[in-house]
Amino acid sequence: MQMHRMKTKTIHIGNRMIGGGNPILIQSMTNTKTEDVKATVEQIHRLERAGCEIVRCTVPTMEAALALKEIKKQISIPLVADIHFDYKMAVASIENGADKIRINPGNIGNREKVLAVVAAAKERDIPIRVGVNSGSLEKNLIEKYGGVTAEGIVESALDKVKMVEDMGYDNLVISVKSSDVLMCIRAHEILAGKTDYPLHVGITEAGTVFGGNVKSGVGLGIILYQGIGDTIRVSLTGDPVEEIRSAKLILGALGLRKGGIEVVSCPTCGRTKIDLIGLANQVERMTAEVLQEITDEFPKGLPRDVKVAVMGCAVNGPGEAREADIGIAGGIGEGLLIKKGEVVKKLPEAELLSALKEELVCLCRCEAAQG
Repeated sequence: MQMHRMKTKTIHIGNRMIGGGNPILIQSMTNTKTEDVKATVEQIHRLERAGCEIVRCTVPTMEAALALKEIKKQISIPLVADIHFDYKMAVASIENGADKIRINPGNIGNREKVLAVVAAAKERDIPIRVGVNSGSLEKNLIEKYGGVTAEGIVESALDKVKMVEDMGYDNLVISVKSSDVLMCIRAHEILAGKTDYPLHVGITEAGTVFGGNVKSGVGLGIILYQGIGDTIRVSLTGDPVEEIRSAKLILGALGLRKGGIEVVSCPTCGRTKIDLIGLANQVERMTAEVLQEITDEFPKGLPRDVKVAVMGCAVNGPGEAREADIGIAGGIGEGLLIKKGEVVKKLPEAELLSALKEELVCLCRCEAAQG
């Protein structure tokens, strides 16, 4: 089923576009010290290889702002400067090549300071992401709504947007985030009905790789299913590369991104005669490597999703894997290689993974070459 996406303005971020029906882009944020150019560039390259399309770096010092110029020279995706409190960092980041800046005008300072940031962005025609989190909601709005609420978050964000618009600038992206999943969903629903600016969506401070993925999957799934969102970040306490993997899976599950390799595996049961859990994890890592190899060889990637099945039972496995392009099913010390539910060959258990990889690489190359 094709989801209807809400119509928003098109905004250019470096060499990418969001809004206007363009594909939803995946973001992450570095956790290195931005002043350490070498470490930051290395991490961005890892994120790029994983599928990151926009990257954000924190700019807490002037040294970090100056480092952006050198970082920009060594990466190929748009760079966003994340600013808290000090408007001088925002201006310096813009002057050193940031493709977008993220600010909360409410904590930048007085109107003159916000105006200085807007003027710098306007001069170079780079977008400003106006971001409001539930944790930064103003006291008057907390009092007005009797606490931190979705309505208060949206009102705060739109107040900040109007402030920038009144300064003669509308090259804007909006984000409203909360670690409360239901509040975050509601805030996006309200905001989407009040603006046509592109929205950056995410569940902030979602948690660890395990817990944060559950919260993000639920929250982002509901938001995106309603057609809301033009760029996303899965916020996890862990390696930022995990954020990219999770975002791709969420978009893929919703049919909003094609050209991936989906791994399906059956739950374990008493019929399982192999280490299904270990094998499924190995296959998941292997397919990620294969997808990267194919993308490196064919920049346009795969024209469709390829489905790989890992089944624990040689009796029912082939039939259950009928919808997969390719798969394996385990037996006692051996297993079956399957294509579209048909058994291709029987192999020793130790050879299953390598045989699957060989067939998968061949299949993906053919698909990519034809696509």
